Amino acid sequence: MTNSQTSPSLRKDAERPFDDFVPGPNAPKHGFFNRLYTGTGAIDVIGRRRMWYGITAVIVLIALASIVFRGFNFGIDFEGGSRVQFPAGSATTSQVEEVYRDAIGTDAVSVQTVGTGSTTTMLIRSEALNQQQVDKLNAALFAEFKPKDKNGTPSLAAISTSDVSETWGSQITSKALRALAVFLVIVTIYIAVRFERDMAIAALAALVFDVLVTAGVYSLVGFEVTPATVIGILTILGFSLYDSVVVFDKVEENTRGILHLSRRTYGEQANLAVNQTLMRSINTALIGILPIVGLMVIAVWMLGVGTLKDLALVQLVGLLVGTYSSIFFATPLLVSIKERWGPVAAHTKRVMAKRSGIAAARAGAAAERRAVAATGRGQSDAPARRYREADQSSRPGARPSGKRHKKRH
Repeated sequence: MTNSQTSPSLRKDAERPFDDFVPGPNAPKHGFFNRLYTGTGAIDVIGRRRMWYGITAVIVLIALASIVFRGFNFGIDFEGGSRVQFPAGSATTSQVEEVYRDAIGTDAVSVQTVGTGSTTTMLIRSEALNQQQVDKLNAALFAEFKPKDKNGTPSLAAISTSDVSETWGSQITSKALRALAVFLVIVTIYIAVRFERDMAIAALAALVFDVLVTAGVYSLVGFEVTPATVIGILTILGFSLYDSVVVFDKVEENTRGILHLSRRTYGEQANLAVNQTLMRSINTALIGILPIVGLMVIAVWMLGVGTLKDLALVQLVGLLVGTYSSIFFATPLLVSIKERWGPVAAHTKRVMAKRSGIAAARAGAAAERRAVAATGRGQSDAPARRYREADQSSRPGARPSGKRHKKRH
């Protein structure tokens, strides 16, 4: 085959470079951070979605295994117990733990300081204590630390004890589950109406992933599960949904009218949308993490408020998990659903077939040029093939040549 036998349209397509945003040998070579910042395809998320599915599956399996075999470290709000509180004064948590151990014979569930300055309070959480154990513990704490009442006088009444029933924590959990169910229903309806059904399925799968992995992290690390943890899980769903909706909005914008074009597939346009919103997701996550870290510092080092610490922990874990799921799970899952059946699947096959034909024509043209350059033949023969000899008779059915189209004077 020579150059003259190659179809002009195929030669034109073969010489045309691939699109800047479609991975290929002729794609422009820029630095990773340059492409990341400009959103021109630094990460091929959709093209490597099998790898991200594998990573996601491993994360889910680890979370499920931890939940099943390790369980959760429920606080006394869920399991019931006793809470002892008194002005801290000069007492430290290690000293209080030692006094509790000597008086009761077991370790307290948790001992922490609450508040700052003159209002600092020592808070002891333990398993349920009977009245005899409470009296013995109060006497030991008073003998060791001499806590003072509001008048500044050492008094046994400065030590307060209360019992916490596990029914309170179960009520919080049941209400949270009902709120979660209502939230998921509303989210499904909104995304299905605002975008489409497939996006709603992908967003719901990402939300389930976020809740499951966050719970798995708490089980794996052994964080104490409190009502604040349950409330925090509900708050992270909002961020995860927000990030997914931002990416889906860009996907919808990039894929509008894609079925009438043949240069890119739905998956390539979705990958472009992920890269265009990637820096926004990263910046949003970083900005969201900063106040959470500040909340943890204030809660742990300054105020010693356990509720704030629990809330900050679940928000930090959920923020990281939500950022991952919206980028590396929700959008790839959407593309997989789209390319499984329907018009998008047919369009993808059509584009890939055309691209394969262009690549084959390009490879043939390149091989032909190399053969011509190596042998030196074919260049002088091309005109003989392209034009008829002067004495060759006209072909049957050929249009007559001459001066019929010349302007008459």
